[in-house]
Formats: sequence, structure tokens, C-alpha cells
Amino acid sequence: MRVHTGEKPCEFKECGKSSHISSSLTQHVSIHAAEKRCECEECGRAVTGCSGLSQHVRTHAGEKPYECKDCGKAYSRFYLLSEHLKTHMREKPFACVVCGKYFRNSSCLNNHLRIHTGIKPYTCSYCGKAFTVRCGLTRHVRTHTGEKPYMCKDCGKAFCTSSGLTEHVRTHTGEKPYECKDCGKSFTVSSSLTEHVRIHTGEKPYECKQCGKAFTGRSGLTKHERTHTGEKPYECKDCGKAYNRVYLLNEHVKTHTEEKPFICLICGKSFRNSSCLNKHIQIHTGIKPYECRDCGKTFTVSSSLTEHVRTHTGEKPYECKTCGKAFTTSSHLIVHVRTHTGEKPYICKECGKAFASSSHLIEHRRTHTGEKPYICHECGKAFRASSHLRKHGRIHTGQKPYKCKDWESI
Repeated sequence: MRVHTGEKPCEFKECGKSSHISSSLTQHVSIHAAEKRCECEECGRAVTGCSGLSQHVRTHAGEKPYECKDCGKAYSRFYLLSEHLKTHMREKPFACVVCGKYFRNSSCLNNHLRIHTGIKPYTCSYCGKAFTVRCGLTRHVRTHTGEKPYMCKDCGKAFCTSSGLTEHVRTHTGEKPYECKDCGKSFTVSSSLTEHVRIHTGEKPYECKQCGKAFTGRSGLTKHERTHTGEKPYECKDCGKAYNRVYLLNEHVKTHTEEKPFICLICGKSFRNSSCLNKHIQIHTGIKPYECRDCGKTFTVSSSLTEHVRTHTGEKPYECKTCGKAFTTSSHLIVHVRTHTGEKPYICKECGKAFASSSHLIEHRRTHTGEKPYICHECGKAFRASSHLRKHGRIHTGQKPYKCKDWESI
């Protein structure tokens, strides 16, 4: 009856926990009795009981004794295997009374219900941020402590969560176990598949309260919200510059190290990321799939077309908050803002001269190396900068684009 009435007459005075049966309370009391008796020799962490220690030690040893007979996937704890088996059976017996969504176990349902109630019982002692689940708080705290206990055996890269490590390991193995039934595309993580499926269904459940824009995934909404709040949580340890997305920070960090691991096999030029390399390769192939409807000009990347279209429309969406000057691209605004701040983050290693933009530093370096990559097809003369070649080209074409307004009025 107590299951229906909610009555829990058995209470433990030490922590206030109550239960509707005495045996559950007895089991709970034993947790307090054995609490933190066993300490891990590897990392010093204290766990409840010898069985808890045995399970914890497996995280260091990588031991996974519980294997799924259907797919061979192995786990360090039996309850994780039990949860995994339900993915084969598609068994989700626990339903949310608010929205009807189904879950594999009661704990997942309880965590989900907090989305409806707004309850966030787990608070970060560092910054006060609250979470609906304990594991969310645990992961968050590591952003403050810098702890990354899960290390890849193949490359040594460390992660703050075991799921992060599991996803990373698949970059080595090439495993993509989550496949879309509509188009056959496969993914390394289930959340990516869930988001992808919404492309087919058109579902966008995450809506911005500020402007109403909707997104297929929570991460997309989180990133978007930063455009309203101005939050930039990812900060460079070398210079203090902050970014609203982690990939922008990673790109920025490379400007300090000058790391360019992506090399063009055709000409040997190196790049900081794969997208820049892919754009560059199209210079060699000559493929320009993006065409302007107004003038027919073609481009290798869609972003270049978007910027070009603004020369026709006159749109300048990026405005300087200091002087009001507007620009067609965000990169031009960033460089312009440095004229106000005086920031010159790009420094020449040869002579120490600093520049506001990376392109100016690249041009300057050529004064040291003597490189002149821009060659006139008419006479063969070479130049350090593309702008110098354009000016020179007018000698051959006779083009004189700059007219004196006073002379025209005479």
C-alpha cells in the first residue's frame, strides 16, 4: 500500500533518508557504516566498501568483465551491461506523465522530470551554477579543476568524462555504431544521430526565449544564446582572449604555437585546420560550385559567396560599437576594432614588429624571406602582395578606376 500512498515510516536520523520498507533503510545504513573505508592506491580516492573499490579499480586497469552476448560490447559494471541490453530489446517501460516520453529505468525518468519541474539540486561550489543531475555537476567541476582522469591508450589524449574518451577512441577505430534508418548515415555518438534524425523530421525542440529561433540540438541553442548574452567562456591562457565557442579558441591557440598540421599534398602549403585545407585544395582543382545570381561570379566556398552578395545588396551587418562603422564580414570588424584598442596580436619572430591582422603579418614576413608569390601573366614581374599585383595589372589594361570629382565638374 505504501507504494501507492507514498508513506515512508522508516527514517534514518543521521541523514534524514526515509523508506517505505525497513530492509531498504537497513541497506542504506550500511552505506554510512562503510562510508569511505576503502582508498584507491592508484589515485587516493575513497569509496564505499570493498566492492565499490573493486569497481573503481577497473577504471584504471581498463578491465571490462561484463560482455554483451549480442554485440560483444563490454562494461566495467554489471548494471551498465543491464542498461545496454535494453538498447537491443528497445525496452523503455518508464513513462513521463507530463510529456509521455519513455525511459529505460526510473533514475533516467526522475532526472528527466526535473526538466519539467525546473529543480536543479546540484550546485557548483566554485561558480554557483546548478544542475539537474549529479553527473552534470561532476563534469562541470572538472572545468574548474582541470581534472581529466580518462586517458586514451593510443595517443595519450585525456578527457574529463568517460563518454568523451569512448567517443574519441572511435576516431582511432573508425567505429560508427549509430546509423540513420532514413539515409544510412552513421555516427560515433547516439546524440549526433538523434540530432541528425531531426533533419528528416523537421523537429526543432530547442527554442531561444530571447528571439524565438529554434534548433535541433541543445548545444546549438546554447551556442546561439551566447550571441545574446555576450558570454565567452573559452579563454586563452596565453593572452586572455575569450571566445564563445571552443573551436574558435582552439584555432586561436594555434596562432601562438603556429602549429599547422594539415598539409596540401599538391603544393606542400600547411594549414591550421582541415576546413582551410579543403578550401585551398579547390584552388588546385579549379572547382567553384557557388555562383552569384546577380553577376555570375563563382566561388570555392559558400561563405565567400555570402560575403560577395553583400557587395550587391549593400548589407553591412557587423557594426563597430565604438564608432558605428559597419562591415560586410565579422573578420573585417575584428580587425577594425583593433584600431580602437591598439591590439596587435600577430608578431614577427624575425624583427618583433606587430600587426593587427594575420594577413599583414604574412605579407611582412615576405620582406625577410624575399618570397613573391603573385606573378603578372603579362610580363612575369612578381610581387609580395596580391594588392600590389592588382595595381601593377592596370599598367597593362590601362584601367584608371579613381577619378577626380573636381576635374569632372570642369
